[in-house]
Amino acid sequence: MPGIKTFAVPETGVYMETCPGECKVQVGVFDPDLPGPENRMRILNNAFDEQAVHIVTKLAQEPGEWGFVDEIGYLESGCLIYMDALRSLLAHKRIIAAVRQNTPFLQELRNRADVFCVDLDEPFGNTGCVIMASGLSRRFGNNKLLADFRGEPMIHRILCATDSIFSRRVVVTRHPEIAALCKERGIDVVLHDQPHRSDTIRLGLQAVGDVQGCMFCAADQPLVSQPTIASIVLSSVDDPTSIWRTCFGETPGLPALFPQWTFAALMDLPQGKGGGFVIRMHPEHVRTIPVQNAAELMDADDPETLAKLAAIDFEPLCSWRNL
Repeated sequence: MPGIKTFAVPETGVYMETCPGECKVQVGVFDPDLPGPENRMRILNNAFDEQAVHIVTKLAQEPGEWGFVDEIGYLESGCLIYMDALRSLLAHKRIIAAVRQNTPFLQELRNRADVFCVDLDEPFGNTGCVIMASGLSRRFGNNKLLADFRGEPMIHRILCATDSIFSRRVVVTRHPEIAALCKERGIDVVLHDQPHRSDTIRLGLQAVGDVQGCMFCAADQPLVSQPTIASIVLSSVDDPTSIWRTCFGETPGLPALFPQWTFAALMDLPQGKGGGFVIRMHPEHVRTIPVQNAAELMDADDPETLAKLAAIDFEPLCSWRNL
């Protein structure tokens, strides 16, 4: 992917170069008289106005849909001509950019409808997760969540897929053996004897507490991937007023993430109803994230389906950090 890389040489200066490295220019110089210890670089305005702008213009003319700019910080923000060149670049290409410091340009980007922003310090915000593990497994014949799936109990799959993402995660179950397994892994559990899906949702939402959004995951979807989970949460942080759910083509499914404004309706669902009831009430607020494989949305409701899922050659990226 073509792009622009900016890097600093300690006590020397800041340089900008194209990737691949065809052009390199010094755009800042170390100035010991500036207050430190950080940001002791003085901008070279002529270099930005001429050579750096040329680099940006060249990137806009490169073939392909995508490019990257690493990075945009206080030096870049101090050059109006260069910033105008970046705005023009955004009109020509889809750009992946690292933006440092809380500059006016960053706020400008946040206000653009065509920009997706991720705070790398707190990428997932204050988001909760309810893993619904209260099913009776009537079609399976025994507790399917403890059935073997590629050498481990099936419930381990959703526990791994939701790891290290949420500010609060809870498993809601009526099965003591599931509760014991989760507690061994240090995962919070609500053990209950309530009969309905609406009960599971209410108890889970009560347990996650004060969060800005809450994802609901089915424990019997063993191929739901962590990148899918992370993508939904990142999308929700960027657009916290929408209801986010997975889909494959035109087929929607779980997981689904609900914003805080829906919590009252989720807490007061009609007996036996699930989150789909709220989704159908507010279709204008629903947005979807496509999954990597249709099998991610499949429930293992019987031993035959579980065996079919286990045989599918689909092993997604192991961590959201690989996104």
